[in-house]
Amino acid sequence: MNVTLSEVSPRDGLQPIKQFVPTETKIALVRALHAAGIRRMEVGSFVSPKAIPQMADTGEVLQAAKQLDGLECTVLVPNRRGFDTAIAAGADRLGLFMSLTEGHNQANLNRSRQASFDDLAGIVRDAPKGQKIRFNLSCTFHCPFEGVVDEADALSWVERVAALNPEMEISLCDTTGNAAPDQVRRMMRQAIANFGDRFAYHGHDTYGLGLANMAAAWEAGCRVFDAGSGGIGGCPYAPGATGNTAMEDAVWMFHRMGVETGIHWGRLLEAADLAAGIAGALPGGRVRGVPGARAAA
Repeated sequence: MNVTLSEVSPRDGLQPIKQFVPTETKIALVRALHAAGIRRMEVGSFVSPKAIPQMADTGEVLQAAKQLDGLECTVLVPNRRGFDTAIAAGADRLGLFMSLTEGHNQANLNRSRQASFDDLAGIVRDAPKGQKIRFNLSCTFHCPFEGVVDEADALSWVERVAALNPEMEISLCDTTGNAAPDQVRRMMRQAIANFGDRFAYHGHDTYGLGLANMAAAWEAGCRVFDAGSGGIGGCPYAPGATGNTAMEDAVWMFHRMGVETGIHWGRLLEAADLAAGIAGALPGGRVRGVPGARAAA
């Protein structure tokens, strides 16, 4: 069995940091993660630098990342302007995104979810043939402003997104880290049953359920997961949400489950330490204290 793990620390991990991280430091992180065997990575986002100043140098980071052998580079784009920039910059995969709740979409993108959907639907339609796209649905399970998301409403939006392109990857995102495993398992299983095996899962670890929710999505048939080395990050417009589920925790869990990740354990821990150091956090990943962990995975 195999799993695809997409590293998000260069984007989701760094975006909430107020002090600007030097471009050279971001590139060093990308290179360290690549050296650990990671072959899919969110390297930044083409958003307004006024909204997310940390991502102002995404173009430079992307160009450096594109020089690394076998690395698929994803950049997030929220609108037509971001799409045009990403295409011109040669991003391998476009990460479109909107929120499933009105409250978070207004806070995060300053527009209604219908307006976001209409804009993104046009991008999907106009994307060059063969362009890889992921459609991220933020706050699929819980919203910091509206609480637990109604599952029927969430799945109705998943259906609308799935109809845009039968091959497009769709990510169900626990933006606040407030989802419960049974909720994730139920939603992911229904999404896959209704719209095919093309779903990814993105989760945060606010309440210590990051791995449990990831495992629940795996049990439901999901095979693509986001994680952030060092467990850093979070959405600036999701009050109370903390870092991503740590990549090192995810790799350890899948290793124990007999699932191949293709990631080098020792080098991953070095990259995770670098990520955590950049963010000013403690070294991420609870499995570091497990006897023999560094040698076994």
